[in-house]
Amino acid sequence: MTAAYAFAILGPERDRKAFSCGVAALDRYFPEQVIQDVRRRATACYVVLDTAAGRVAGYYTLAASGVPLCEMPGALARKLPRYPVVPVARLGRLAVDTAYRGRQLGGAMLWDAAARAARSGLGVFALVVDAKDDPAKAFYVHHGFATFGSAPRQLILSLANVPGER
Repeated sequence: MTAAYAFAILGPERDRKAFSCGVAALDRYFPEQVIQDVRRRATACYVVLDTAAGRVAGYYTLAASGVPLCEMPGALARKLPRYPVVPVARLGRLAVDTAYRGRQLGGAMLWDAAARAARSGLGVFALVVDAKDDPAKAFYVHHGFATFGSAPRQLILSLANVPGER
């Protein structure tokens, strides 16, 4: 990724209609639903901006969530207090516009999400995601996530080693 991109929180002034990642649900969500979810405080949305073109190259959403301690991987569970639910940040959606594929923006957005969660000031232990399909699962595993729990595409990344303000 070069300096021609900038991360920002989504504002209502951004043109969301031109965004297309090729996945119908993600293409529909961004222009039609995300602002409502942000206003309701159900999620936060961050974008990668192509600063030269002034357009959204990608977006992701983050929300607070919880995971039952009994579903945590053993190595992680041993490091946690014995509360029934572990607080986590949930990566809800992550999409890169088709015009920006192959530029490693997905990985950059993933690590931006992890860093935001780590420095959020909230007590969150990990970043959790539900991969939509096997290629998405492979992407997250490539970036250090591990499967956990009963759902085959539910993945977790401990924030212990992610740079943040602790």
